[in-house]
Amino acid sequence: MKHTTNRQNKKYQLTIGWLYPDLMNIYGDRGNVIVLEKRCKDRGINVTVREIGVGSTEKDLQSCDLLMMGGAQDMQQEIVAKDLQKKKKAFAQMIEDGVPGLYICGGFQYLGQYYKTADGTKLPQLGVLDMYTENPGRERLIGNIAVELSPELGITGTIVGFENHGGRTILGKSIKPLGKVLKGYGSNDSAQEEGAVYKNSIGTYFHGPILPKNPMIADWLIEKALEKKYGEKVMLTPLDDSLAASAREAILARM
Repeated sequence: MKHTTNRQNKKYQLTIGWLYPDLMNIYGDRGNVIVLEKRCKDRGINVTVREIGVGSTEKDLQSCDLLMMGGAQDMQQEIVAKDLQKKKKAFAQMIEDGVPGLYICGGFQYLGQYYKTADGTKLPQLGVLDMYTENPGRERLIGNIAVELSPELGITGTIVGFENHGGRTILGKSIKPLGKVLKGYGSNDSAQEEGAVYKNSIGTYFHGPILPKNPMIADWLIEKALEKKYGEKVMLTPLDDSLAASAREAILARM
């Protein structure tokens, strides 16, 4: 495999797969796709956003270099869960092969083994990752959240966002958390952990959406997608992120 470093990115092209945009898109999650697309274009990276919805094929999914899926309400999640079962094998293989992805709230929960409802009913999920989610029927975890990123990502810093979820996600031994909760609840309020990182996939309960205030996560996903596709080390051209930094500092000061 050829290993080079490129800061200009003019030759690069990425296809972003936006999973179920008409169903999995609450709390402004579409803003994550906008940020990914804009940060690619600002660097001269040709980018296509492909909507992967109900009725799309495994081939449609496999044509994507980077995946994004947001959250939804129960009725929409049931529709998506049924359709995703048809793409489960291809989806799981893409994650295992290191295709980067960002999965928010319900999209994050889908990747686990099961979701246990407040009445004790176990609903099978995709079983892609070693984790599960339970809804204990207690209060929802709602509010601003600050998290110190895990060393697993290879980047450092504190990210901020907004969480609103009833489920508590418990990670298995093969899955690392996205970070340590400094303020807020996280994906499992008893463990003070937020989200998950597995290979090049990130799962999180951050809404708001997550990427405009935390562009280092967007760049991590873009870099991993380019490196996976082109087989070379990539260093993205830096962008002016002063507004995002100011937003994080203002939110942290209020928290």
